[in-house]
Order: sequence, then structure tokens, then C-alpha cells
Amino acid sequence: MDALETKLGHHFSDPELLNRALTHASAHSSLSNERLEFLGDRVLGLIVAEKLHTLYPGDAEGALALKFNALARGAACARAAEAAGLSDHIILAQSERASGGREKPAILSGACEAVIAALYLDGGMAAARGFVERYWTDMFETLGTDMRDAKTRLQEWAQAPERFKDGRGGAAPVYTLIGRKGPDHLPRFVVEAAVAGLEPERGEGGSKREAEQDAAARLLAKVETL
Repeated sequence: MDALETKLGHHFSDPELLNRALTHASAHSSLSNERLEFLGDRVLGLIVAEKLHTLYPGDAEGALALKFNALARGAACARAAEAAGLSDHIILAQSERASGGREKPAILSGACEAVIAALYLDGGMAAARGFVERYWTDMFETLGTDMRDAKTRLQEWAQAPERFKDGRGGAAPVYTLIGRKGPDHLPRFVVEAAVAGLEPERGEGGSKREAEQDAAARLLAKVETL
């Protein structure tokens, strides 16, 4: 774990904390990272909110909320996990490894939040903040002026009159709940988003809304390559 600790910027006095943060429920349901994920989500939220409050003193609450959602959502955590090299260290069941679990955004995101909690518990807020500042720097710097969420942007694209010969626009995206997994205190929802003319995409999240946003973002990624 020495190389990983270097990337995290913290040497653990309790290595078992880091080990647990990297243990997915598929490998050990009773000793998984789910409780740490719950805590890490809140720690990350505080760090991001505090930094946004400092960086954008002129923003109203609504503008800050849009920026916050972009930085604290699962996709941002998965991106940070990849940058920190967490995927190589996540402990998974054989079946989950075989199905590409190390590349799944939901697993990467969960591990990232759990690691943030482990850093917080072992080294305090300074350790957690150091990790976030290291791996969220690019995301803070590239916050765009268009902070509409993925569902809003997908709906506007799907219904844009200029895309259709009759100028009437298209139908709104349709979101279908495919499944729910995980314990009651930490559920994971799977939602499929569909738009006429595109293959549907599935997204995951800790709430139906988060899963819908993830699915919408995946469909938007297709749109951008057309």
C-alpha cells in the first residue's frame, strides 16, 4: 500500500481503515466500504461546499448548488478515483472482477468516497481536504458557465425544434427504473434513459434522481460524438 499512500498524500496509522475503504460489498458484505462511503460522501460535500463558498463570493445559492452538484456527484468521484489509481487496489469478488468491476463508475465512486472517509478518520479533515484538493483541482478549474444538469441538457437536445424537419421538436427523454440493490441505508438505483434515435443508456446512483442524471450524462456523451 506504500505507493497508494503516496498518491493519497497520507500514511495511515491504522492501515486497516484503508483496507476496508477499498473492500467492495461483493468481496465481503459485512466488512465492506459501504459505511465509510456514507461518511465520505458527507465529508466530500463539506469540503466542496466550503471551497465553492470561498471561490465564488458573488454567486447566489442556486449557482453554488449547480457547481456543487457537478463536483460532488458520482461521476466526479469516479474520475478522481481513476486519477488516484484506486481501481488497481479495490478488493472485489471474482465474479465482479470478471465483469469489469474495476472500471464501473459506481464502484470507483464508492471507493473514492470511502477512502475520503478513511483519510478523515485517520488524519482528520486536513488529510481528507488534501486528497480532494489534489484530485479535484482540474474539476474546479474547468467548471463551465453552462451548469445545467444532465437531464435538463438532454431534454433540451431531444426536444430542440431545429433537429426536426417539421420544426415541432421531439419527445422528452423517458427514464425507467430497472432495479434497486444494496441495503436500505445505502441503496443503489439503476435507471435506463431512452431518447428516440439513440440506444438507451443505464446509470446508477444513490437515489433515483442521481441514477437518472448518470444515465442522462451517458446519453449526452453519445450525442457529443454524433
